[in-house]
Amino acid sequence: QVQLVESGGGLVQAGESLRLSCTASESISSINHMGWYRQAPGKQRELVATMTSGGRTNYADSVKGRFTVSSGDAKNPVALQMNSLKPEDTGVYYCCVTTFVTYWGQGTQVTVSS
Repeated sequence: QVQLVESGGGLVQAGESLRLSCTASESISSINHMGWYRQAPGKQRELVATMTSGGRTNYADSVKGRFTVSSGDAKNPVALQMNSLKPEDTGVYYCCVTTFVTYWGQGTQVTVSS
């Protein structure tokens, strides 16, 4: 089974930036979709940004213009550039990659202070 590991999370102040990366334990082929979801304490996991293998992107309204999802390679399939961070962006961010099955990372904490 492929394992995904997110990295790049941390504690930042509002207005600062972070870049999240997703690394796979094995190369992943035939990717259909890839992207990022986040979950705040006591809330449901929500979509942040996704991308198809063809380059089509989808963003949550709350992050449009601030976040950018990008594809990489088979070992590092997707990244997320997060600019102009707000306290509302705080949460655990999860990488997700879909082939004929869906893989999830264990999450990385992003905390934005005011």
